[in-house]
Amino acid sequence: MDPEEYRRAAYASIDYIVDYYKTITERQVVSDVKPGYLRRLLPSEMPEEPESWDDIQKDFDSKIVPGLTHWQSPNFLAFFPANISFPSILGELYSAAFSAPAFNWICSPAVTELETIVLDWLAKQMGLPSEFLSDGEGGGVIQGSASEAVVTTMVAARDRYLRDAIASKYLTEEEKEASIAAARGKLVAFASDQTHSSTQKAALIAGVKFIAIKTYPEDDYALTGDSLTKALKEAEDNGLLPFFLTASLGTTAICAVDKFVEIGKAMKDYPHTWKHIDAAYSGAALICPEFQHYLAGVEFFDSFDMNMHKWLLVNFDASCLYVRKRRYLTDALSITPSYLRNEASDSGLVIDYRDWQIPLGRRFRSLKIWFVMRTYGAKGMQEHIRKTLGIGVHFTKLIQSFSHVFSVVAPPRFGLTVFQVVPSNSEETANDLTRKVADRINNEKVLFLTASTVDGKTCIRVVTGSPWATVKAVTEAFEYILRLSEEERQK
Repeated sequence: MDPEEYRRAAYASIDYIVDYYKTITERQVVSDVKPGYLRRLLPSEMPEEPESWDDIQKDFDSKIVPGLTHWQSPNFLAFFPANISFPSILGELYSAAFSAPAFNWICSPAVTELETIVLDWLAKQMGLPSEFLSDGEGGGVIQGSASEAVVTTMVAARDRYLRDAIASKYLTEEEKEASIAAARGKLVAFASDQTHSSTQKAALIAGVKFIAIKTYPEDDYALTGDSLTKALKEAEDNGLLPFFLTASLGTTAICAVDKFVEIGKAMKDYPHTWKHIDAAYSGAALICPEFQHYLAGVEFFDSFDMNMHKWLLVNFDASCLYVRKRRYLTDALSITPSYLRNEASDSGLVIDYRDWQIPLGRRFRSLKIWFVMRTYGAKGMQEHIRKTLGIGVHFTKLIQSFSHVFSVVAPPRFGLTVFQVVPSNSEETANDLTRKVADRINNEKVLFLTASTVDGKTCIRVVTGSPWATVKAVTEAFEYILRLSEEERQK
Protein backbone atom coordinates (compact mmCIF):
# COMPACT_ATOMS: atom_id res chain seq x y z
CA MET A 1 0.00 0.00 0.00
CA ASP A 2 1.65 3.21 -1.14
CA PRO A 3 0.87 6.63 0.40
CA GLU A 4 -1.89 7.48 -2.09
CA GLU A 5 -3.51 4.08 -1.70
CA TYR A 6 -3.36 4.62 2.05
CA ARG A 7 -4.97 8.05 1.69
CA ARG A 8 -7.92 6.59 -0.25
CA ALA A 9 -8.29 3.67 2.16
CA ALA A 10 -8.11 5.97 5.18
CA TYR A 11 -10.79 8.29 3.83
CA ALA A 12 -13.02 5.29 3.16
CA SER A 13 -12.38 3.93 6.65
CA ILE A 14 -13.30 7.24 8.31
CA ASP A 15 -16.52 7.33 6.30
CA TYR A 16 -17.28 3.77 7.38
CA ILE A 17 -16.71 4.61 11.05
CA VAL A 18 -18.92 7.71 10.91
CA ASP A 19 -21.70 5.73 9.19
CA TYR A 20 -21.34 3.00 11.81
CA TYR A 21 -21.96 5.43 14.65
CA LYS A 22 -24.85 7.05 12.78
CA THR A 23 -26.57 3.67 12.62
CA ILE A 24 -25.47 2.20 15.95
CA THR A 25 -28.93 2.51 17.51
CA GLU A 26 -30.33 0.37 14.69
CA ARG A 27 -27.88 -2.48 15.22
CA GLN A 28 -28.60 -5.57 17.32
CA VAL A 29 -26.41 -5.10 20.36
CA VAL A 30 -25.27 -8.75 20.61
CA SER A 31 -24.23 -10.89 17.67
CA ASP A 32 -26.10 -13.97 16.44
CA VAL A 33 -22.93 -15.84 15.48
CA LYS A 34 -22.05 -19.21 17.00
CA PRO A 35 -18.66 -20.17 18.50
CA GLY A 36 -16.10 -20.85 15.79
CA TYR A 37 -18.05 -18.97 13.11
CA LEU A 38 -15.06 -17.02 11.82
CA ARG A 39 -12.81 -20.04 11.26
CA ARG A 40 -15.43 -21.40 8.87
CA LEU A 41 -15.46 -18.13 6.89
CA LEU A 42 -11.73 -17.43 6.58
CA PRO A 43 -9.03 -19.47 4.80
CA SER A 44 -6.93 -21.82 6.88
CA GLU A 45 -3.70 -20.03 5.86
CA MET A 46 -2.66 -16.46 5.16
CA PRO A 47 -2.89 -15.31 1.53
CA GLU A 48 0.08 -16.00 -0.70
CA GLU A 49 -0.47 -12.94 -2.92
CA PRO A 50 -1.34 -9.35 -1.97
CA GLU A 51 -5.04 -8.51 -1.89
CA SER A 52 -6.73 -5.20 -2.60
CA TRP A 53 -7.98 -2.98 0.20
CA ASP A 54 -11.45 -3.03 -1.33
CA ASP A 55 -11.60 -6.82 -0.92
CA ILE A 56 -10.25 -6.59 2.63
CA GLN A 57 -12.80 -3.92 3.54
CA LYS A 58 -15.64 -6.01 2.10
CA ASP A 59 -14.57 -9.00 4.18
CA PHE A 60 -14.31 -6.82 7.26
CA ASP A 61 -17.87 -5.61 6.72
CA SER A 62 -19.34 -9.03 5.89
CA LYS A 63 -17.34 -11.31 8.21
CA ILE A 64 -15.93 -9.32 11.15
CA VAL A 65 -18.66 -6.78 11.92
CA PRO A 66 -21.40 -9.43 12.25
CA GLY A 67 -19.36 -10.95 15.09
CA LEU A 68 -19.08 -7.74 17.10
CA THR A 69 -20.85 -6.82 20.31
CA HIS A 70 -21.73 -3.14 20.04
CA TRP A 71 -20.50 -1.68 23.32
CA GLN A 72 -21.32 1.89 22.31
CA SER A 73 -24.97 1.09 21.67
CA PRO A 74 -27.49 2.68 24.07
CA ASN A 75 -28.91 -0.85 24.40
CA PHE A 76 -25.62 -2.09 25.87
CA LEU A 77 -26.39 -2.00 29.61
CA ALA A 78 -23.99 -4.72 30.78
CA PHE A 79 -20.74 -4.79 32.76
CA PHE A 80 -19.46 -1.20 32.86
CA PRO A 81 -19.28 1.08 29.80
CA ALA A 82 -16.24 1.12 27.56
CA ASN A 83 -16.65 4.57 26.08
CA ILE A 84 -15.09 6.07 23.04
CA SER A 85 -15.31 9.44 21.33
CA PHE A 86 -14.21 10.76 17.96
CA PRO A 87 -11.25 12.73 19.39
CA SER A 88 -10.09 9.54 21.07
CA ILE A 89 -10.25 7.64 17.78
CA LEU A 90 -8.15 10.37 16.16
CA GLY A 91 -5.63 10.09 18.99
CA GLU A 92 -5.38 6.37 18.37
CA LEU A 93 -4.81 7.04 14.67
CA TYR A 94 -1.95 9.45 15.33
CA SER A 95 -0.51 7.13 17.97
CA ALA A 96 -0.35 4.33 15.40
CA ALA A 97 1.18 6.65 12.79
CA PHE A 98 3.98 7.79 15.10
CA SER A 99 4.52 4.37 16.61
CA ALA A 100 7.35 3.89 19.09
CA PRO A 101 7.85 1.41 21.94
CA ALA A 102 8.60 4.42 24.22
CA PHE A 103 10.28 2.52 27.04
CA ASN A 104 12.80 5.35 27.61
CA TRP A 105 12.43 9.12 27.39
CA ILE A 106 14.93 9.17 24.52
CA CYS A 107 12.74 6.81 22.45
CA SER A 108 10.43 9.75 21.82
CA PRO A 109 10.53 12.54 24.40
CA ALA A 110 7.03 13.85 23.62
CA VAL A 111 5.51 10.44 24.42
CA THR A 112 6.86 10.51 27.96
CA GLU A 113 6.39 14.18 28.68
CA LEU A 114 2.80 14.39 27.40
CA GLU A 115 1.87 11.43 29.60
CA THR A 116 3.25 13.17 32.67
CA ILE A 117 1.42 16.38 31.84
CA VAL A 118 -2.04 14.95 31.08
CA LEU A 119 -1.97 12.71 34.14
CA ASP A 120 -1.15 15.71 36.30
CA TRP A 121 -4.06 17.55 34.65
CA LEU A 122 -6.39 14.66 35.46
CA ALA A 123 -5.18 14.33 39.06
CA LYS A 124 -5.81 18.02 39.70
CA GLN A 125 -9.25 17.84 38.09
CA MET A 126 -10.21 14.84 40.24
CA GLY A 127 -9.00 16.50 43.43
CA LEU A 128 -6.23 14.04 44.27
CA PRO A 129 -3.73 15.27 46.89
CA SER A 130 -0.64 17.03 45.58
CA GLU A 131 1.50 14.09 46.71
CA PHE A 132 0.23 12.17 43.67
CA LEU A 133 1.55 14.78 41.22
CA SER A 134 4.79 14.41 39.28
CA ASP A 135 6.44 17.57 40.62
CA GLY A 136 6.92 15.86 43.98
CA GLU A 137 7.82 12.29 44.89
CA GLY A 138 4.78 10.75 43.25
CA GLY A 139 3.17 10.84 39.84
CA GLY A 140 0.93 9.05 37.37
CA VAL A 141 1.45 6.42 34.70
CA ILE A 142 -0.87 4.91 32.09
CA GLN A 143 -1.40 1.17 32.53
CA GLY A 144 -3.28 -1.21 30.27
CA SER A 145 -6.04 -1.87 32.79
CA ALA A 146 -6.94 -1.57 36.46
CA SER A 147 -5.97 -5.22 36.81
CA GLU A 148 -2.50 -4.46 35.47
CA ALA A 149 -2.28 -1.57 37.94
CA VAL A 150 -3.03 -3.91 40.85
CA VAL A 151 -0.33 -6.35 39.74
CA THR A 152 2.18 -3.52 39.36
CA THR A 153 1.49 -2.02 42.78
CA MET A 154 1.42 -5.42 44.44
CA VAL A 155 4.89 -6.23 43.12
CA ALA A 156 6.12 -2.87 44.44
CA ALA A 157 4.36 -3.50 47.75
CA ARG A 158 5.95 -6.94 48.10
CA ASP A 159 9.41 -5.50 47.44
CA ARG A 160 8.91 -2.64 49.89
CA TYR A 161 7.55 -4.86 52.64
CA LEU A 162 10.31 -7.46 52.38
CA ARG A 163 12.97 -4.76 52.36
CA ASP A 164 11.61 -2.33 54.96
CA ALA A 165 9.61 -4.54 57.33
CA ILE A 166 11.72 -7.71 57.17
CA ALA A 167 15.28 -7.32 55.87
CA SER A 168 15.90 -3.99 57.62
CA LYS A 169 15.96 -5.78 60.97
CA TYR A 170 19.15 -7.65 60.07
CA LEU A 171 22.75 -6.59 59.50
CA THR A 172 24.40 -9.09 57.17
CA GLU A 173 23.36 -9.88 53.62
CA GLU A 174 23.04 -13.56 54.51
CA GLU A 175 20.61 -12.75 57.31
CA LYS A 176 18.63 -10.40 55.09
CA GLU A 177 18.27 -13.02 52.34
CA ALA A 178 17.28 -15.72 54.80
CA SER A 179 14.66 -13.50 56.44
CA ILE A 180 13.18 -12.53 53.07
CA ALA A 181 13.00 -16.17 51.96
CA ALA A 182 11.23 -17.12 55.18
CA ALA A 183 8.76 -14.24 54.92
CA ARG A 184 7.74 -14.68 51.28
CA GLY A 185 5.46 -17.62 51.99
CA LYS A 186 3.65 -15.70 54.73
CA LEU A 187 2.70 -12.59 52.77
CA VAL A 188 -1.03 -11.98 52.42
CA ALA A 189 -3.09 -9.44 50.44
CA PHE A 190 -6.56 -8.31 51.46
CA ALA A 191 -9.68 -6.98 49.78
CA SER A 192 -13.40 -7.14 50.47
CA ASP A 193 -15.60 -9.86 49.04
CA GLN A 194 -17.08 -7.20 46.72
CA THR A 195 -13.71 -6.14 45.31
CA HIS A 196 -12.93 -6.95 41.69
CA SER A 197 -11.24 -10.31 41.19
CA SER A 198 -8.10 -8.59 39.88
CA THR A 199 -6.64 -8.40 43.40
CA GLN A 200 -7.00 -12.14 43.87
CA LYS A 201 -5.46 -12.71 40.44
CA ALA A 202 -2.59 -10.33 41.25
CA ALA A 203 -1.91 -12.33 44.43
CA LEU A 204 -1.79 -15.49 42.34
CA ILE A 205 0.71 -13.87 39.96
CA ALA A 206 2.81 -12.46 42.80
CA GLY A 207 2.87 -15.81 44.61
CA VAL A 208 1.23 -14.57 47.81
CA LYS A 209 -1.87 -15.49 49.78
CA PHE A 210 -5.19 -13.67 49.44
CA ILE A 211 -8.00 -13.11 51.94
CA ALA A 212 -11.43 -11.70 51.05
CA ILE A 213 -13.11 -9.86 53.91
CA LYS A 214 -16.88 -10.30 54.15
CA THR A 215 -19.08 -7.23 53.82
CA TYR A 216 -22.66 -6.75 55.01
CA PRO A 217 -25.83 -5.07 53.70
CA GLU A 218 -26.11 -2.88 56.80
CA ASP A 219 -22.79 -1.30 55.73
CA ASP A 220 -23.96 -0.99 52.10
CA TYR A 221 -21.45 -3.78 51.37
CA ALA A 222 -18.51 -1.48 52.10
CA LEU A 223 -15.31 -2.63 53.77
CA THR A 224 -15.24 -1.07 57.24
CA GLY A 225 -12.44 -0.38 59.69
CA ASP A 226 -13.82 -2.90 62.21
CA SER A 227 -14.00 -5.72 59.65
CA LEU A 228 -10.49 -4.95 58.47
CA THR A 229 -9.08 -4.83 62.00
CA LYS A 230 -10.58 -8.23 62.75
CA ALA A 231 -9.18 -9.74 59.54
CA LEU A 232 -5.71 -8.32 60.15
CA LYS A 233 -5.60 -9.74 63.66
CA GLU A 234 -6.79 -13.18 62.53
CA ALA A 235 -4.16 -13.24 59.80
CA GLU A 236 -1.37 -12.31 62.21
CA ASP A 237 -2.59 -14.90 64.73
CA ASN A 238 -2.16 -17.45 61.93
CA GLY A 239 1.42 -16.33 61.28
CA LEU A 240 0.67 -14.32 58.14
CA LEU A 241 2.16 -10.95 57.15
CA PRO A 242 -0.36 -8.38 55.81
CA PHE A 243 1.47 -6.46 53.08
CA PHE A 244 -1.23 -5.23 50.66
CA LEU A 245 -4.84 -4.04 50.67
CA THR A 246 -7.18 -3.04 47.85
CA ALA A 247 -10.03 -0.74 48.80
CA SER A 248 -12.70 0.12 46.24
CA LEU A 249 -14.34 3.30 45.10
CA GLY A 250 -17.17 1.58 43.26
CA THR A 251 -17.13 -2.23 43.38
CA THR A 252 -18.01 -4.20 40.28
CA ALA A 253 -21.30 -5.74 41.38
CA ILE A 254 -22.96 -2.77 43.11
CA CYS A 255 -20.57 0.22 43.10
CA ALA A 256 -20.02 0.00 46.86
CA VAL A 257 -17.55 2.52 48.30
CA ASP A 258 -15.27 1.31 51.07
CA LYS A 259 -14.75 3.37 54.22
CA PHE A 260 -11.40 4.96 53.40
CA VAL A 261 -11.06 6.98 56.60
CA GLU A 262 -11.87 3.97 58.77
CA ILE A 263 -9.47 1.83 56.78
CA GLY A 264 -6.67 4.37 57.15
CA LYS A 265 -7.15 4.53 60.90
CA ALA A 266 -7.36 0.74 61.20
CA MET A 267 -3.99 0.44 59.45
CA LYS A 268 -2.10 3.09 61.39
CA ASP A 269 -0.04 0.34 63.05
CA TYR A 270 0.82 -1.21 59.65
CA PRO A 271 3.11 1.42 58.08
CA HIS A 272 4.70 -1.06 55.68
CA THR A 273 1.40 -2.39 54.30
CA TRP A 274 0.59 -0.94 50.88
CA LYS A 275 -2.91 0.53 50.56
CA HIS A 276 -4.38 0.81 47.05
CA ILE A 277 -7.66 2.35 45.85
CA ASP A 278 -9.33 0.75 42.84
CA ALA A 279 -11.68 3.34 41.32
CA ALA A 280 -11.68 1.75 37.87
CA TYR A 281 -15.19 2.79 36.82
CA SER A 282 -16.49 5.23 39.42
CA GLY A 283 -13.32 7.32 39.59
CA ALA A 284 -14.45 9.11 36.44
CA ALA A 285 -17.14 10.90 38.47
CA LEU A 286 -14.42 12.64 40.49
CA ILE A 287 -13.88 15.17 37.71
CA CYS A 288 -17.13 16.68 39.01
CA PRO A 289 -16.53 18.53 42.31
CA GLU A 290 -19.79 17.25 43.83
CA PHE A 291 -18.36 13.71 43.94
CA GLN A 292 -14.94 14.48 45.38
CA HIS A 293 -16.18 13.89 48.92
CA TYR A 294 -15.72 10.21 48.12
CA LEU A 295 -11.96 10.85 48.31
CA ALA A 296 -12.07 11.49 52.06
CA GLY A 297 -9.32 9.32 53.52
CA VAL A 298 -7.29 9.05 50.30
CA GLU A 299 -4.39 10.63 52.21
CA PHE A 300 -3.88 7.27 53.96
CA PHE A 301 -3.29 5.41 50.67
CA ASP A 302 -0.18 4.67 48.62
CA SER A 303 -1.80 4.41 45.19
CA PHE A 304 -4.98 5.19 43.27
CA ASP A 305 -6.19 3.94 39.90
CA MET A 306 -9.08 4.81 37.57
CA ASN A 307 -9.90 3.90 33.98
CA MET A 308 -10.58 6.71 31.56
CA HIS A 309 -11.48 3.97 29.09
CA LYS A 310 -14.65 3.05 30.97
CA TRP A 311 -16.68 6.21 31.45
CA LEU A 312 -14.51 9.12 30.42
CA LEU A 313 -14.63 9.16 26.60
CA VAL A 314 -11.20 7.60 25.95
CA ASN A 315 -11.05 4.23 24.26
CA PHE A 316 -9.33 1.19 25.74
CA ASP A 317 -6.63 1.13 27.03
CA ALA A 318 -6.12 4.10 29.35
CA SER A 319 -5.93 3.11 33.01
CA CYS A 320 -4.46 5.93 35.08
CA LEU A 321 -2.37 4.80 38.06
CA TYR A 322 -1.10 7.30 40.62
CA VAL A 323 1.47 6.60 43.32
CA ARG A 324 2.46 8.70 46.30
CA LYS A 325 6.14 7.72 46.02
CA ARG A 326 7.31 6.60 42.60
CA ARG A 327 10.61 5.28 43.93
CA TYR A 328 8.81 2.19 45.22
CA LEU A 329 7.85 1.31 41.65
CA THR A 330 11.31 1.97 40.28
CA ASP A 331 12.99 0.14 43.19
CA ALA A 332 10.97 -2.97 42.40
CA LEU A 333 10.82 -2.81 38.60
CA SER A 334 13.98 -1.11 37.36
CA ILE A 335 16.57 -3.22 35.58
CA THR A 336 19.00 -1.37 33.32
CA PRO A 337 21.14 -3.49 30.98
CA SER A 338 23.72 -1.68 28.89
CA TYR A 339 21.51 -1.43 25.81
CA LEU A 340 18.96 0.64 27.75
CA ARG A 341 21.54 3.09 29.07
CA ASN A 342 21.51 6.64 27.70
CA GLU A 343 22.63 10.06 28.81
CA ALA A 344 19.15 11.40 29.52
CA SER A 345 18.18 8.45 31.71
CA ASP A 346 21.51 8.40 33.51
CA SER A 347 21.12 12.09 34.33
CA GLY A 348 18.08 11.40 36.48
CA LEU A 349 16.28 14.36 34.90
CA VAL A 350 13.69 12.34 32.96
CA ILE A 351 11.09 9.66 33.63
CA ASP A 352 11.50 6.24 32.05
CA TYR A 353 8.04 4.72 32.32
CA ARG A 354 9.39 1.24 31.64
CA ASP A 355 10.30 1.27 35.36
CA TRP A 356 6.69 2.00 36.35
CA GLN A 357 5.07 -1.02 34.72
CA ILE A 358 5.38 -4.75 34.03
CA PRO A 359 6.11 -4.63 30.26
CA LEU A 360 9.08 -2.83 28.76
CA GLY A 361 7.47 -1.15 25.74
CA ARG A 362 4.42 1.05 25.71
CA ARG A 363 2.19 2.92 23.26
CA PHE A 364 1.54 6.65 22.85
CA ARG A 365 -1.66 6.42 24.91
CA SER A 366 -1.47 9.92 26.34
CA LEU A 367 -2.20 11.38 22.92
CA LYS A 368 -5.83 10.27 22.86
CA ILE A 369 -6.27 11.54 26.44
CA TRP A 370 -4.86 14.91 25.40
CA PHE A 371 -7.13 15.07 22.35
CA VAL A 372 -10.21 14.31 24.47
CA MET A 373 -9.25 16.81 27.18
CA ARG A 374 -8.61 19.51 24.58
CA THR A 375 -11.77 18.80 22.58
CA TYR A 376 -14.23 18.48 25.48
CA GLY A 377 -12.54 20.57 28.13
CA ALA A 378 -13.29 19.94 31.80
CA LYS A 379 -16.81 21.33 31.34
CA GLY A 380 -17.62 19.00 28.47
CA MET A 381 -16.34 15.95 30.32
CA GLN A 382 -18.32 16.95 33.41
CA GLU A 383 -21.44 17.40 31.27
CA HIS A 384 -21.00 13.87 29.93
CA ILE A 385 -20.75 12.41 33.45
CA ARG A 386 -23.73 14.40 34.73
CA LYS A 387 -25.85 13.58 31.69
CA THR A 388 -25.28 9.84 31.94
CA LEU A 389 -25.76 9.93 35.72
CA GLY A 390 -29.10 11.64 35.15
CA ILE A 391 -30.10 8.88 32.74
CA GLY A 392 -29.16 6.31 35.40
CA VAL A 393 -31.24 8.13 38.03
CA HIS A 394 -34.16 8.16 35.59
CA PHE A 395 -33.91 4.38 35.18
CA THR A 396 -33.72 3.87 38.96
CA LYS A 397 -36.90 5.90 39.48
CA LEU A 398 -38.68 3.79 36.87
CA ILE A 399 -37.61 0.61 38.68
CA GLN A 400 -38.68 2.00 42.06
CA SER A 401 -42.08 3.05 40.70
CA PHE A 402 -42.91 -0.62 40.09
CA SER A 403 -42.02 -1.92 43.57
CA HIS A 404 -44.46 -4.84 43.20
CA VAL A 405 -42.35 -6.09 40.25
CA PHE A 406 -38.81 -5.01 41.15
CA SER A 407 -36.77 -4.81 44.35
CA VAL A 408 -33.64 -2.64 44.48
CA VAL A 409 -30.84 -4.65 46.11
CA ALA A 410 -28.22 -1.97 46.85
CA PRO A 411 -28.16 1.82 46.90
CA PRO A 412 -27.98 3.07 43.29
CA ARG A 413 -24.66 4.80 42.65
CA PHE A 414 -22.74 6.18 39.68
CA GLY A 415 -25.51 5.35 37.23
CA LEU A 416 -25.72 1.69 38.29
CA THR A 417 -29.02 0.13 39.36
CA VAL A 418 -29.00 -3.39 40.83
CA PHE A 419 -32.36 -5.09 41.28
CA GLN A 420 -34.29 -8.35 41.53
CA VAL A 421 -37.58 -9.37 39.98
CA VAL A 422 -40.20 -9.99 42.68
CA PRO A 423 -42.16 -13.26 42.34
CA SER A 424 -45.95 -13.06 42.18
CA ASN A 425 -46.33 -16.22 44.28
CA SER A 426 -44.45 -18.25 46.88
CA GLU A 427 -43.73 -21.12 44.51
CA GLU A 428 -40.74 -19.38 42.94
CA THR A 429 -37.77 -17.59 44.50
CA ALA A 430 -36.60 -14.14 43.50
CA ASN A 431 -33.24 -15.66 42.56
CA ASP A 432 -34.78 -18.13 40.11
CA LEU A 433 -37.14 -15.60 38.59
CA THR A 434 -34.46 -12.95 38.21
CA ARG A 435 -32.18 -15.44 36.49
CA LYS A 436 -34.97 -16.42 34.08
CA VAL A 437 -35.68 -12.80 33.19
CA ALA A 438 -31.99 -11.99 32.71
CA ASP A 439 -31.44 -15.04 30.53
CA ARG A 440 -34.50 -14.30 28.41
CA ILE A 441 -33.47 -10.67 27.88
CA ASN A 442 -29.97 -11.62 26.81
CA ASN A 443 -31.20 -14.50 24.64
CA GLU A 444 -33.59 -12.20 22.76
CA LYS A 445 -30.68 -9.76 22.16
CA VAL A 446 -32.72 -6.58 22.12
CA LEU A 447 -30.70 -5.46 25.15
CA PHE A 448 -27.52 -6.74 26.72
CA LEU A 449 -27.23 -6.67 30.51
CA THR A 450 -25.37 -8.50 33.27
CA ALA A 451 -26.65 -10.77 36.00
CA SER A 452 -24.56 -11.04 39.14
CA THR A 453 -24.77 -12.35 42.69
CA VAL A 454 -24.69 -10.08 45.73
CA ASP A 455 -24.68 -11.73 49.16
CA GLY A 456 -26.45 -14.76 47.74
CA LYS A 457 -28.98 -12.73 45.76
CA THR A 458 -29.16 -13.11 42.00
CA CYS A 459 -29.49 -9.61 40.57
CA ILE A 460 -29.74 -7.73 37.31
CA ARG A 461 -27.32 -4.83 36.80
CA VAL A 462 -28.19 -1.96 34.49
CA VAL A 463 -25.63 0.76 33.85
CA THR A 464 -25.28 3.25 31.08
CA GLY A 465 -22.43 5.63 30.55
CA SER A 466 -22.45 5.75 26.77
CA PRO A 467 -22.25 9.17 25.11
CA TRP A 468 -24.92 7.80 22.76
CA ALA A 469 -27.34 7.06 25.63
CA THR A 470 -30.62 8.98 25.87
CA VAL A 471 -33.55 9.14 28.28
CA LYS A 472 -35.75 7.82 25.47
CA ALA A 473 -33.53 4.77 24.92
CA VAL A 474 -33.33 3.87 28.62
CA THR A 475 -37.10 4.34 29.02
CA GLU A 476 -37.69 1.93 26.15
CA ALA A 477 -35.22 -0.48 27.77
CA PHE A 478 -37.13 -0.29 31.04
CA GLU A 479 -40.45 -0.92 29.31
CA TYR A 480 -38.97 -3.96 27.62
CA ILE A 481 -37.53 -5.29 30.91
CA LEU A 482 -40.88 -4.67 32.62
CA ARG A 483 -42.86 -6.49 29.94
CA LEU A 484 -40.64 -9.57 30.02
CA SER A 485 -40.56 -9.56 33.83
CA GLU A 486 -44.36 -9.45 34.07
CA GLU A 487 -44.66 -12.23 31.51
CA GLU A 488 -42.28 -14.44 33.50
CA ARG A 489 -44.05 -13.61 36.77
CA GLN A 490 -47.35 -14.86 35.33
CA LYS A 491 -46.01 -18.23 34.18
